[in-house]
Amino acid sequence: MGCGNCGTGKPNGCKSNGGCSTGSCNRMNVHDWLWNLPISDADSACKIVEVSFNQGSRKDYYRNASLQYFEKGDMVTVEGVNGFDVGEVSLTGELVRLQLKKKNISEFGIDMKKLLRPSSERDLELFEKNKAREKEALMKSRIIAKNLNLDMKLIEVEIQADGKKATFFYTADDRVDFRELIKQYAGEFKLKIEMRQVGIRQGAAKVGGIGSCGRELCCSTWLTDFKSVTTTAARYQNLSINQTKLSGQCGRLKCCLNYELDTYLDALQYFPDNADTLETVKGTAILIKKDIFKNLMWYILQGGAKHYPLTIRRVKEIKQLNARGIKVDDLQPVELAAAKETEHSFVDVVGHLTLSNLEKTTQRNKEKQRQQRKHEQVKYPPYQKGQKQDMLPQQKVQQQRPPHPQQKPGKPRPQQQGNNRDQNNKPPQKGK
Repeated sequence: MGCGNCGTGKPNGCKSNGGCSTGSCNRMNVHDWLWNLPISDADSACKIVEVSFNQGSRKDYYRNASLQYFEKGDMVTVEGVNGFDVGEVSLTGELVRLQLKKKNISEFGIDMKKLLRPSSERDLELFEKNKAREKEALMKSRIIAKNLNLDMKLIEVEIQADGKKATFFYTADDRVDFRELIKQYAGEFKLKIEMRQVGIRQGAAKVGGIGSCGRELCCSTWLTDFKSVTTTAARYQNLSINQTKLSGQCGRLKCCLNYELDTYLDALQYFPDNADTLETVKGTAILIKKDIFKNLMWYILQGGAKHYPLTIRRVKEIKQLNARGIKVDDLQPVELAAAKETEHSFVDVVGHLTLSNLEKTTQRNKEKQRQQRKHEQVKYPPYQKGQKQDMLPQQKVQQQRPPHPQQKPGKPRPQQQGNNRDQNNKPPQKGK
């Protein structure tokens, strides 16, 4: 999903010579809408820089002690565990201060690490070398965890740029005792090991994928705050309670069930409460669904199969009559007319092809070829046995050509031995 495929011939594909200002190369990115805001006082400007690692799967904040100017997309070297790490600048300026406030991080905290320098060629070489080890380390770590029969799932391995530390991200339902696991990891990879547990949704965000809607997962692109999702949201939206359809790739209910929930709740305020059943002379009518787009409530008589769409006003009238002990004779459902397709007076069909048109064109071409073959057979009849074949006009022209200049006019040209056959197709006789 990165912007390297736009074909502009520049690094990262966005004509920025390596720094992507659009953010499409980095998931979990935030658009800096305050980047061109003029700063009146340079001393009061935010000196914190947001740096992302592993294409935005992890972000952290670092203090710009040297007060160097960094742009979005610059590769920088920051403080790590007993060494340094390399990341990409994802956010600068005043918007970083808003992000710190949102995550309850103090701007003047003592524990905040420093941004050391712009990344040099040596730093980037070490970074690329250690990043190439992550896939192999993930495969080996999964084999070791399986041999120890640990109930955990390793999601991702992130090795520090200088190759002194490795962070293993995993998901587990219960508490895991990985003391023996860390010993084997340290002996196998010769690194300082850190185990970090993440939630199921965060694990799916790190892995990534394509959702049922056809787009990239929200959790791996822009969604950072995961709110609880219940089946009540599906009931409000008249969705079938099917666990396989309502669950995402993480195995939990889809986060997108909450996107339109507020709209449904606002629309349902105009529908009457306690209208699950209506008393009629024919029996009890049971509510089966509410259509907020047409403001209709669908009922079905007990023991029947026919659906009755009622307006909100009609349902309120029936409830008032039922409250006085009166049963209605008829529900008076709304007649839903089928939508008729209107034919347009003018339709632009340029470039449209149908199967019938293709078949007509094929038949027309075949008929032309058949007529052409008949015409050639009439003009030049086929040769039959016992008849002399008429010479074609081309052969007559060749026969009337003058002799070769090197050949004498009275003598015929010698023929090849392979063509020395008479008209009766008899082979040439050998001389005695």
